[in-house]
Amino acid sequence: MAAPTCKMVARPLWQLFTHISGTGVQRTVCRKLSLTVPRASLLKSKEAVTPSQWQLHGAVCLQRLPVISQDRNPIEEGFAKLMHQIELEKSLLSDHELRLLEDAERAIRKQEEDYDSDEEEDSGDQEIITAQDMEDTWEQKLKQFHPAARFTEAVDMDMSSVDRCLGDSLVLLAKKQVGSKELWLLPQLQWEAGETLRQTAERALASLPGADFKASFLGNTPCGVYKYKFPKDIRTEACIGAKVFFFKALLSSCDLSQTQKGAFMWVKKGELQQYLKPEYLKQVNRFVMSI
Repeated sequence: MAAPTCKMVARPLWQLFTHISGTGVQRTVCRKLSLTVPRASLLKSKEAVTPSQWQLHGAVCLQRLPVISQDRNPIEEGFAKLMHQIELEKSLLSDHELRLLEDAERAIRKQEEDYDSDEEEDSGDQEIITAQDMEDTWEQKLKQFHPAARFTEAVDMDMSSVDRCLGDSLVLLAKKQVGSKELWLLPQLQWEAGETLRQTAERALASLPGADFKASFLGNTPCGVYKYKFPKDIRTEACIGAKVFFFKALLSSCDLSQTQKGAFMWVKKGELQQYLKPEYLKQVNRFVMSI
């Protein structure tokens, strides 16, 4: 039985197809090859021939997180008072409060007729400092302490200062020339072959004139995308617009000593509508959060 099997295996491939000619297997295989292979090759050739009419851009949404806590609203203020009262009622007395009670009991005993001052004599000439004396000293030090102002009009009204509105999260906007117009946009640059879109966004942040930003990018995936057409005066048949892919980043440090006045702007989320176009703002609001 082994000889016929070896001869069948050794047969040329064309003889095998000839042997099964006329069967359904041959018709099925040939039909699949004739339908699928040419169609895939045509699709690949078509994609290679027709380039995209949209430029790819990488943009960065750079946020400066709040530096100080925000002011409480009336609901938060009432809740904080309630929690403080509950904690006060359920808590035990501290060592300082126990000492206050002991000092008060000692003062009452001194006023009694049968008061024995042996305990005070044992202390010798050492001055006794009561808990109340310590509280008075602390009160005097507290009156001398003046906290820094939470709102400074000179700084908070300066849109180019990264130290404005310390209780809010800020977003960096840069002025960009689009055709004959100057627009406020998130920093962006055109993608170049050989780099990822995140590298394009990092390059856009590093290429801002006169500024040295150090930021931490949050992942390699875009958080949003926006597509727009160029103005008619710069639009061509080969390129009609751009697709902008946004990446989020958090500001670590920056040096704005060499920055030109009016080149950058730090704005809160509620102020974005004053500077961004409506359609652009609609996409940006999807990933900008007020922390």
